[in-house]
Amino acid sequence: MQLLNIYEPGATPRPDDEGGSIAVGIDLGTTNSVIATTVDGDTRVLRDEDGTALLPSIVAYAADGSAIVGEIARRLILDRPEVVVSSIKRLMGRGAADLKTLAGSLPYEIAPGSTDSGDESARMVRVLVAGNTLTPVEISADILRALKQRAEDILGAEVKQAVVTVPAYFDDAARSATRDAARLAGLEVLRLVNEPTAAALAYGLDNHAEGVYAVYDLGGGTFDVSLLNMQKGVFQVLATGGDSALGGDDFDHAVAEHFLAERRARFADDHLSSSAVKQALMTGRIAKECLSSQKWGEWALEVNDAHSLHKLDREALERIISPLVERTIDICGHVLDDAGVLPEDVCGVVLVGGSTRVPLVRRRIAEMFGREPLAHINPDEVVAVGAALQANALTRGSDTLLLDVTPLSLGIETMGGIVEKIIPRNTPIPVAKAQEFTTYQDGQQAMAVHVVQGERELVDECRSLARFELRGIPPMTAGAARIRVMFTVDADGLLTVSAREQTTRVEQEVAVKPSYGLDEDEMAAMLYEALRHGADDMQRRLLAESRVDARRVVAAVASALTADGDLLTDEEQRVIGSAMQAVEIAVDGMDRDAISAAVAELDAATHPFAERRMDRGIRAALSGRDVREFDQAANDDRNIGGQP
Repeated sequence: MQLLNIYEPGATPRPDDEGGSIAVGIDLGTTNSVIATTVDGDTRVLRDEDGTALLPSIVAYAADGSAIVGEIARRLILDRPEVVVSSIKRLMGRGAADLKTLAGSLPYEIAPGSTDSGDESARMVRVLVAGNTLTPVEISADILRALKQRAEDILGAEVKQAVVTVPAYFDDAARSATRDAARLAGLEVLRLVNEPTAAALAYGLDNHAEGVYAVYDLGGGTFDVSLLNMQKGVFQVLATGGDSALGGDDFDHAVAEHFLAERRARFADDHLSSSAVKQALMTGRIAKECLSSQKWGEWALEVNDAHSLHKLDREALERIISPLVERTIDICGHVLDDAGVLPEDVCGVVLVGGSTRVPLVRRRIAEMFGREPLAHINPDEVVAVGAALQANALTRGSDTLLLDVTPLSLGIETMGGIVEKIIPRNTPIPVAKAQEFTTYQDGQQAMAVHVVQGERELVDECRSLARFELRGIPPMTAGAARIRVMFTVDADGLLTVSAREQTTRVEQEVAVKPSYGLDEDEMAAMLYEALRHGADDMQRRLLAESRVDARRVVAAVASALTADGDLLTDEEQRVIGSAMQAVEIAVDGMDRDAISAAVAELDAATHPFAERRMDRGIRAALSGRDVREFDQAANDDRNIGGQP
């Protein structure tokens, strides 16, 4: 019998057909970006002519829109800040709703996109720089082009394919924006891989590690932590958590704000230009990096023609950044709880991101897990190395299987504003799950499908991803139609939702690609709020379910009265009407027990009515039939069952 080869999603069935094209792994970072590749089994980071692996994720623009990427652009921050863009990763997938939280955290001007256009990219925020109005996708594409050019110069071959890493907590909008940026740069994205997973892949293949490992990834703009189980070449993500608005940049902001607060006490210069803010941020970053290796230092600020010196020691730095570090430790605790793993069960902690060089970070990790973290692969390069290994696996084949997970639950809205979760968080991907739903009203011919993301029980507390309508449902009584809703998450973490009516086979599908990502406050607090409000949410869900059930009972009684009300006396109709009104009043209240009691009263009031309707139905079914037919049918049943 012939055996058929089944490849991992995204893998190349015949790598020899790729025409010599080389696949690379790219860590597209907030502060710096890195590119690596695997050639003849050897994975290496690609460095510039000075031997530097890190490409600063900074872009300077000329008036004609031409871009300069990297170290030269970094040097222009102080001299010509109006032409420079940095930390663009923080804007990937963001929209107008995010401006309130983004505007004060970035040292350049941003503006909302068009809200009238049907084009997804038109609704993204815009960056105003050097007289140009650019999207985060376009700016990220310039960084990716620079990395692609570096690889082609070093390897002497065209680079067409890449595995690009993203934070585990990037939502669908940010992931789609990353894929679009790569496409704009001329790269086919083989896979979007979560950064912690890529780091674990690098450590696992280098050291043949087995057991449960934590990956602590503190980058420039995001924080992720993942627990992975490594066994015999299978990398399974047990749980993941993070904060898309927390990273080394926030350390820089905190130190810069400390320096500026000292200046305000001396000079009262409250109005700072963009140039002054950028200078303070750069000085804060330099101070943070210096104090990672020395005990104290002194730094100068030249703002508004006023010169100031600022002393800072490591102890003071740790006081400034301690609240930020503790946020990462709290998230680690939640992830351990999600996976049901104790700190002492973790075999090792892999460090990712330059901010993990901060001594306080390493000390708190060691205290949390009871062991010193692993750092023998450069934390700035480990993600790119893992991405390169995965690129090689997808194009050349590998014995390693990568099982990532969904970071947040996915579901749909049901009656009463209740969330029905289809795919729970931390489900391994790729995955497809389906669930059947039905109609709420008699004759209902359309169903609105509202896709949401989050851990809360009610729709208002979750994040809306997409809406669409399924039309063409055959008119039936409420509850008779069967609509199958399918959620499919691919290996990149991108979601597709379909709904199909099972009788007519009419189907509607949507690729979930929202115009902007999670609000930063919402993203950072989503899981914490779900945990904090879990009991309250469940009570609210039960109340909502009671209201839906009660309204369904009232609607059913009203329908029965319309059809067979002649079976009741005027007094009986008055009693039932009064009971229905009592249910409606209870539904408007907040007491679930009162709703249940009112429904029970209505059930009791309608019991004789239900019996009479059943009698009428039986008489109608028997009308014109000879009772001997039923006797013969009963005898036939007994004979079939082996009765004499």
